[in-house]
Amino acid sequence: MPASSTRDVGKSIATIRHARRLTQAELASAAFLSLSMVKAIERGARTPSDDALDSIAAALGVDPSHIVSGNTRTDSRVHAAIPSISAAIAAYDIPTDPPALPINELRTAVDEAVNWRLGAQYARIANRIPIVLEQTLRTLHHSTGVERLQAAQLLASAARTADAAAYKYGHHDLSARLVELMRWAARQAEDRLTEATAAYVRTETFFAARAHTAGLRALHIAIDASPSPGSRNAIASLGALHMRAAVIAGRAGDGAAADLHLDEARTLGDRIPEGEYQGTAFGPDSVRAHEVSVAVSLGSDHVSRALDVAREWTPPSDLPAERQSGFWIELARAQLWAGLADDSFESLKVARLIAPQHTREHPWARDTAATLRRLKRADAETLTSFAEWVGAI
Repeated sequence: MPASSTRDVGKSIATIRHARRLTQAELASAAFLSLSMVKAIERGARTPSDDALDSIAAALGVDPSHIVSGNTRTDSRVHAAIPSISAAIAAYDIPTDPPALPINELRTAVDEAVNWRLGAQYARIANRIPIVLEQTLRTLHHSTGVERLQAAQLLASAARTADAAAYKYGHHDLSARLVELMRWAARQAEDRLTEATAAYVRTETFFAARAHTAGLRALHIAIDASPSPGSRNAIASLGALHMRAAVIAGRAGDGAAADLHLDEARTLGDRIPEGEYQGTAFGPDSVRAHEVSVAVSLGSDHVSRALDVAREWTPPSDLPAERQSGFWIELARAQLWAGLADDSFESLKVARLIAPQHTREHPWARDTAATLRRLKRADAETLTSFAEWVGAI
């Protein structure tokens, strides 16, 4: 599918730059490019190279996908990185060369990658995560004591971040290996909260296999093994497991279990402020978003539950982009079931604006767009354009 035109790319850069209140000279300096090049790119007289686009995106604090609306470039970069990610973890339990980064620099690199995951910036993850995984494994194998425990926690976070790209782009075998690496790292960290986070992420493998009942059993075991919710991190960890259990119970068609876990998550969410704990967003807003997830997971007979939530609440802008876009994608599905085609399309467009890569790779966004186009064939070409972008046609 075609990427954005040179003129569209230039307009996007200029728009984002103005929103950031940067001059062209300031952007050029931050991106390590000449002022003449930035001017030529913005007026559509020059097509930026991949390296130049990456530099501009980094200077603007966005993923390249926010500048280039076409999907080919992001797709190719993520898929191209898969062999490198696989190679980085192939011998994860075998010591290799000493690390090249001190642990404080490694922590900074992992934290940056985690922020990209929360922001659904998979192209950035693909570019950096192989070396982060390699260096984190080296640090783990060549450290002792407290530093080794810290390295194990960093490895769990790095594996989870790599898994986000692998899972979203359909590499489920690699995703399963990364989940197992995360679980192994959690055991090395000797930290029950990290193990609980690994159990939360492991649910992806059950989603991919459509083994929802087995996944619910696995989460029940994780919930039983979780630390007592005496601290904020422990409350969030347990609450996140209940949120996840509610969704997979819905997929399994067990409405009673879904409601039970959702009630538990709601109670725990009311005890702490919304925030990111152990790399997972949790709090009252995350629980509200999952109320829509559960309703949609239970099927079209429960559509009113999703619409009721949306009438009262929408995700705040400080919720992670991936979670925000997930809410709008799931709401679009519910709106489609309710016969609200125009509202459904608007929700999909909001999801794309917030997290384009996440939206484009979400199977429900693709399915909803395809159905909308079939129902409204005579409608504007913008729907067809969206369906093409999301891969629905």
